[in-house]
Amino acid sequence: MASLGELERTVMDRLWAAGGPVAAATLRDELADRGLALTTVHTVLTRLEQKGFVEHDDARPRRFRPRASREDHAAELMREVLGTATDRQAVLARFVGSVDADEARMLRELLASSSDEPAG
Repeated sequence: MASLGELERTVMDRLWAAGGPVAAATLRDELADRGLALTTVHTVLTRLEQKGFVEHDDARPRRFRPRASREDHAAELMREVLGTATDRQAVLARFVGSVDADEARMLRELLASSSDEPAG
């Protein structure tokens, strides 16, 4: 999965929070504190589209939306990192050892519910 630069992450955060398609001009206005030109926002959106993070509709002006949820993106990053590990068990053990009690409970519940589902 392609990595995101700081401005790309900021734009993705806005798109994930929007709950629907967003025009580049709207994003520029939401990021007014950064002083970005509309062309800069279009460039970032084009790069995000080339990387597979966003898609646009055919409206005029074009509106952009994420291709996946923030949660799907985070899960894909976790799978990617785990996939590159030479010792997956050690990575998982360190991860499990780093979570707090509530997160550990959630993991146990999720693992239990996923083992109850028939393989697909």
